Amino acid sequence: MIRHSKIIALLFSLLSVSQTGSALAADAIPAMPAFEKMPTDNGVLRVKSAYDVDETISRLKADIAAKGIKFFDQIDQQQLASDAGVKIGPSVLLIFGNPPLGTQFLSANPYSGLDWPVRMLVLKDANGQVWIAWNDFTYIAHRHHITDRDPQFAMATMVAASIASAAKGS
Repeated sequence: MIRHSKIIALLFSLLSVSQTGSALAADAIPAMPAFEKMPTDNGVLRVKSAYDVDETISRLKADIAAKGIKFFDQIDQQQLASDAGVKIGPSVLLIFGNPPLGTQFLSANPYSGLDWPVRMLVLKDANGQVWIAWNDFTYIAHRHHITDRDPQFAMATMVAASIASAAKGS
């Protein structure tokens, strides 16, 4: 697990990168945990959780807090559906972010605010498997035509994968 001090150090190195998109040194970003793309090209990445929905959420929230990232909200979509008379499986949306990093995208294209702060979905599929899913930041960059923030998108990708790995088990 990457600790808060490592995230802060990486963040400051990112924030000092010029707006011309100069790249970080390859060794500045730790190896990223493996994740899979969804079968369709919809910009969604996911990993299997080794835990039930509640434990997965607890682990993700603990990792978010340990990294010093701001947690904004948790939305129980299953409860919202139930309140509307619709039955769905467990589905909880976590919303979090790091304003110094996220605002780098907003300054490049204000409409990227549709994708910030970060959203991570924890759901249980029809087979009983718990998944953690989030948007591929490269997909977000292309969607909003942001071409001068590659190091920042690399940082967002690394941090989200690291958070998701908190529930992958050993």
